[in-house]
This record gives sequence, structure tokens and C-alpha cells, in this order.
Amino acid sequence: MQLKLSPSMRSITISSMSSSCNGGSVNNINNNNNGGIGIANNNNNNNSNSNCIVDLMKVKVAARHISYRTLFHTILILAFLLPFVFILTALVTLEGFNNCSSLDCLGRRFGPRLLGRDDSGRLVRDFYKILNQVNAEEIPHGLKLPGSFNQLVSDMKHNRYDPKTFGLILKGTMEKLEKEVREAKFAELMNKHFAASSIPKGIHCLSLRLTDEYSSNAHARKQLPPPELLPLLSDNSMYHFVVSTDNILAASVVVSSAVQSSLTPEKIVFHVITDKKTYAGMHSWFALNPVSPALVEVKGVHQFDWLTRENVPVLEAIESHNGIRNYYHGNHVAGANLSETTPRGRESVLVGLKVYSCLFCTRLFTLALPVALRVKLFPNLDKVVFLDDDIVIQRDLSPLWDIDLQGKVNGAVETCKGEDEWVMSKHFKNYFNFSHPLIAQNLNPAECAWAYGMNIFDLRAWRRTSIRDTYHFWLKENLKSNLTMWKLGTLPPALIAFKGHVHSIDPSWHMLGLGYQNNTNIESVKKAAVIHYNAQCVKQKADSDSARFPQYGSYTS
Repeated sequence: MQLKLSPSMRSITISSMSSSCNGGSVNNINNNNNGGIGIANNNNNNNSNSNCIVDLMKVKVAARHISYRTLFHTILILAFLLPFVFILTALVTLEGFNNCSSLDCLGRRFGPRLLGRDDSGRLVRDFYKILNQVNAEEIPHGLKLPGSFNQLVSDMKHNRYDPKTFGLILKGTMEKLEKEVREAKFAELMNKHFAASSIPKGIHCLSLRLTDEYSSNAHARKQLPPPELLPLLSDNSMYHFVVSTDNILAASVVVSSAVQSSLTPEKIVFHVITDKKTYAGMHSWFALNPVSPALVEVKGVHQFDWLTRENVPVLEAIESHNGIRNYYHGNHVAGANLSETTPRGRESVLVGLKVYSCLFCTRLFTLALPVALRVKLFPNLDKVVFLDDDIVIQRDLSPLWDIDLQGKVNGAVETCKGEDEWVMSKHFKNYFNFSHPLIAQNLNPAECAWAYGMNIFDLRAWRRTSIRDTYHFWLKENLKSNLTMWKLGTLPPALIAFKGHVHSIDPSWHMLGLGYQNNTNIESVKKAAVIHYNAQCVKQKADSDSARFPQYGSYTS
């Protein structure tokens, strides 16, 4: 038997030889029309001369055809899948991704969904990429910005924004809202400034009437204190208090509350320092309303012949800085670029209004207080207590003179060890601009701050220091930097000048924050020797604390 395969592998031939020689037959196995196998027998009678019979069998492999059943299933599956493919393609086109035409791009978009994977990480990265691209571009002129979030969603739904346009609209909307917030904060600060600096009609009339009394009433002009008591002004056995103010009623509250709370009022001496404008009214008040047995001395800054540029260099620095003077004396509100004004800059504007609008008033004298105390003002005194004009004294302060300051100059309450974020959690970082290289090189942002308002000054220790030079150096540097080194006011430069010269005293001596502290503890108020109404505006003080603690407003009624 022989087996032969055709080169095309489409047929097989089988041949065999029998033992008889009468003839042979050939069997052909062929495909029929039905895909089966057919066998054909051919008798070969022409091989009579042969001695044997050869049997041939030829097998053809049937051709493969797709059955109707397979075709039906295929059409059914395609009919089920094609609508989904059409819907997904339509969604991609409507969402603006019609540029994504490559199979790789479509695979990246549809693949994770078909496989059940979350593609949010890729979407977030794409969103960041768009935002970074938009951040470096300018907002196109005339770009319509929505007024609310609902309007933004509605515009996106109807206008079919591409990602870049959406990013630009988002950036423009944020900048628009930021500008509106800055303008609102600036308006709020301006209103607070006007409320705090304006003088009620009654107080203004009181000052005018007292000034008139000074010119027409001899008793209002009498010497304070009487000549026979003048030596007590430099007697170190007395308790000397210093108040610098141009508010007559405020000075009256401080002096009256100190005398009423003292166990030894006969040993109290008050040195009230005011400006030239208020001097006559202030003198008349204490001359016509004595607080015996305590002594009161009223001085005006115009009476200090030593208050000159030579002794107080900061006066020359302030006056010579014409750009700052013109800015604060001009139309600061109309000329202010609110879109570029930082919160620190807005606060500088407001405080600058106060400082430069009364260049030679008592606040300026407070700036000159370091040199005044050391050099000329109290050359014979060893210790004084400085009081602000917005405090009320509830306890005898004579024990302050017994506190050992351990060689330090300034005894003050530290404001970094409390839980109240507004008052008792202040560090240098809350007052200074540490992006300024000079500040960053010389100060520690975590250093504890301390409070003005009630301070014990050891003048003997002060005279051995260079606080005066340090104070004026930093004031001049701040002026050179366009007042950007710290929040304007009297405290920040004092924090630098007294750095390393402050002795911490018990917080019960001086309680700050009345007027804006939301969680004032009534027990702490009762225990405090001095309560400090250091809110930003007068109305806040009255509404926030006087209404809640009416018993502590008796000195002002």
C-alpha cells in the first residue's frame, strides 16, 4: 500500500496491489456537493497483460464553509455592540474630544471603562496640566465671566467650552472674586478707621468748652501740681504712671480708675502727656476735676524743647520721606490700586492715615518715647509704669514696683502662651514681614511677642542699653522699604528694640482683647488688674463688652 499527499494538501491517494492478475480497480473518493466523500470505482480492463491488480483510492479533503448558525450569532452580537460604540463615539464628540481620533487615544479613554478600572487619576493630572498652562497666560480681553457657579455650569452646558477656555474662565472668575473681596475688606477697614478716629459730637464739644474755660477761667489754668508738691514729681518713693493720649475722657478713666483701685492713692503721680491741640482742654479738665490725694501733671509735646531731629532722628526721617507723606495726605482711596493691594498694604494705608495725619500728635510722641524716657523726660526716676489710654484699672498696682525685672528693661505680659488665637497667641511672625531679607536675617518668627498697654520700665537698666539707637535704626530701615517690613504701629519697632530686654510678668496683671475677643471669661475679667479695650474701633468695644459687662463701664459713665 502506498499513501500519497498532494502538494496542496487538498487530496490523499491510496494505492494497493492484489495477488490476482485478472484486472484491477481504482477507487476514487471525491467530495460531493453536500460536503461528503464520494467513492468512484473504475475497472481497468486494459491491463490484461499485467500480472497483478492495482487498487487506487483518492481522498479529497472537504472545503470549510461558515454555517448559517454561526453567521446568525455573529450578526446578533454585532447588533448588540454597535449601538454602544455609536453612543460612546457621539459622547466623545459632544464633549469636545473630537481631536482624539487615534486608536491609542480612544483606547486610553474607553479601555479603563470597559475593563472596569478607575481613570480619575489621569483626569486629575490632565486637569492640573490645563491649569498650569492657563496660569501662565493672560485673561483675554472681553472674556465673559459668570457671576455665579450656577451660571458657570449653565454656560459650559450650552457653549461646550474646550478645556483651555474653561481654565481661562475659571482663572478670570477667581481673580474677579478676589478683587471684590479685597475691595470689601478695604471698605471695611476704612469704615472701622473712620469709626475709631472720629470724635463724637459730645466729646468734641467738651474739648472746645474746656479749651474756652482754659482761656477765660483762672482756675482752669492753675499750676498742676501745686508748686509746693513739685518735688514729688521726681520722688522715687512715689508710684509714677505715664499716660500718653489726646483723649480727655480716656485719660480721665485711666486716672480715676487707678486712684479708686489703689490702697495708697496719696502715693500716686500721673504724668499725662498730650499734643498742643488738646493741651488746654486736658489741663482744664484735671485742674477743675482734681483726683486728690493723687497728683496729676499735664504736659504738651510742644513744651519739650529737646524733642528735635537731633534727639529724635526718626522725626527727620519721617518728614523727609515726601513720597510717603504725599501718599497719605493725598486721595489715597481713589488712587489705591485695590487689585494689587495686599492685606498688609491695606493695613499700612489705614495705620499710615492715623500716623501721618497727626505727625506731631501724641502717637508720634509714643514713637519717640524710648529716647524720651532714657534721655530727657524722667532723668531722676528709676521706675515708671506706662499705661495706654484704652484701659481700666481694677486692682492696686503698687505691687508692680516690687517686681524684680532681673536686670531687664521692660516688664510686660507675653502674648504667645494663650489659647485665644486673636490675642494670646502672637509671635513675631504675626507682626513682621519675613519675606524681607533684613527681617529674615535678624529675627526669629517663632519668638514670643509681648503687649503694650501696661508696661513696667526700669529706667536705670534702660540707660545702660542701646535701645534708642536700635529703635531709630529699624524705623529708618522700614521707611526706606516703603513701610513693608512690619505692620505699622508702635508695637513692632518696640518688639525689635526691646529684644532681649523683656521680663515676663503674670498675665493677670494685664488682660487684653476686650472689644473683639469672642470668648471672654468673666472670671478672668474679675481677676485682672488691668483690662484693655484694644479693639479696632470704638463701636466694637461698646457693643461687644460694655453690653455684656456693664459693671465694668462705671468709670466712663
